[in-house]
Amino acid sequence: MTHAGMSRARSVLVRFRTGLIGRLGQDRERGDVPGWVLVTLMTAGLVIALWAVAGPALAQVFTDAISSVKGPTVP
Repeated sequence: MTHAGMSRARSVLVRFRTGLIGRLGQDRERGDVPGWVLVTLMTAGLVIALWAVAGPALAQVFTDAISSVKGPTVP
């Protein structure tokens, strides 16, 4: 393929990609990274706060459930 042919093919591909991106409503940015970092940190904070409040009660529930299970009887 000649240089002119490659240049024309590249131009067609660029126009196709630009049109496709425009139709999909997307631009080159992939997302809001600081926003995702904030959401992640807030979620971790909520988990830590809930764990601090409910941790002892959940541990007691687990301990009670395990102790209520009876193992196999030995003859």
